[in-house]
Amino acid sequence: MTIGATNTGLYGEQHVSLTHGWLPFTVQALAAAVLILAVGWRNQRWRTLWLPFAAMSGLLLTAAARWVMTSQGWSDGPAPTRLWIWTAVTGAAVVLLIVGWHATRLWRRGLAVLSVPLCVLSTGLTVNTWVGYFPNLDTAWEQVNSAPLPNQTRPETVVAMQKARQIPSKGSVVEVQTGSAASGFKHRDEYVYLPPAWFASSPPPPLPMVMMIGGEFNTPADWLRAGNAIKTVDDFAAAHNGNAPVLVFVDPGGSFNNDTECVNGPRGNSADHLIEDVLPFMTATYGVSADRRHRGIVGWSMGGTCAVDLAVMHPDLFSAFQDIAGDIAPNAGDRPQTVQRLFGGSTAKYADWDPMTVMSRRTYNDIAAWYDINGPELSRNPLPAQTVAAHSLCGAGSSRGIRCAVVEQPGKHDWPFAAQAFSVALPWLAGQLGTPDVPRLPLPGATAPAMPVEAARR
Repeated sequence: MTIGATNTGLYGEQHVSLTHGWLPFTVQALAAAVLILAVGWRNQRWRTLWLPFAAMSGLLLTAAARWVMTSQGWSDGPAPTRLWIWTAVTGAAVVLLIVGWHATRLWRRGLAVLSVPLCVLSTGLTVNTWVGYFPNLDTAWEQVNSAPLPNQTRPETVVAMQKARQIPSKGSVVEVQTGSAASGFKHRDEYVYLPPAWFASSPPPPLPMVMMIGGEFNTPADWLRAGNAIKTVDDFAAAHNGNAPVLVFVDPGGSFNNDTECVNGPRGNSADHLIEDVLPFMTATYGVSADRRHRGIVGWSMGGTCAVDLAVMHPDLFSAFQDIAGDIAPNAGDRPQTVQRLFGGSTAKYADWDPMTVMSRRTYNDIAAWYDINGPELSRNPLPAQTVAAHSLCGAGSSRGIRCAVVEQPGKHDWPFAAQAFSVALPWLAGQLGTPDVPRLPLPGATAPAMPVEAARR
């Protein structure tokens, strides 16, 4: 099914965009102008020796960056050409600064120094345009300065409000320490969103709970900032008498670049943390329902892979999930690299965490799945790996009793797409999990054509 949604206004028009518009263009134009002035024409030796040397250095840096990205499985598709151009230009700018420092005028040295951070910034803006990690300047500033999250409140304050039945107009976000007694997994602080309905009684009502999982490079707050989840769920609660699921924003990696794929392995017992630490904590601390019918998972990119894996491996704990542009299986490079990095070289352990294999070993009852792909995709040849993954997983799951739909929406493989996908699916997910005052909606109509199975990349 295709949903004709757009990202217009998703984060608010009053913010300065870091993914399009005047700011990225201005910075990159300024970087190019400053670098050209810093380089100059100079003498013949400069033109015939040092300029080609700098260009070659930039190309070598680009080749190394591309090799690292490919070998680590960091992307589900090719990076934009502009990223490689700016990578090469940045490498060349550094070399030109060094080799051209002597025998040149002071003002040109100053421009050469200025060109390097401008080129680095231009490269960073290109990466951000690609992945949408910082949608706007405000989000970037808040992240860099560790500013309070939207609606963030101290844990003791929400408890006092709940006991006094002081119902806020919007939900509250609290920072929590879920512990690691069961898993031994070293993780960062995580976050919980409590809708207004949670404050209506003491003890609180046993509301549904949704586990929110981010991408490969992540912080637990990514869904709250880059994913715009708080505005989405607050708007939903406002339209349903304050009712919405409780959301828990988990830490699957323990650090920004520890790609665990939510499995137990050499990179940590991530799955045990999410299942054995987080779920009991949420029930004991915030009174959410412990019934599988009222538990769900939402994941973006790597988190989408996690959502599928955790749900099909633990149908006794979850009844619904949303996989937003995830992989077909845990993925940390190519297949041999993934087996070695995530499972210590054990192909048997890999099979135990491969959703296609897991689903082939059992049947399911009363579990539903929503798969999102960014499009238009079905018209492309060959089909993108995420499209193959979504249709393959949905097809395999439906043959084993999992109700599912594959939903195509406009966008790129970036955080704005994830934010939009969650916003569209939330009414279905909340109803599926039995949220009070929320009707149960059917899955969107979709088909799951037979497709060859291959790994999707982030």
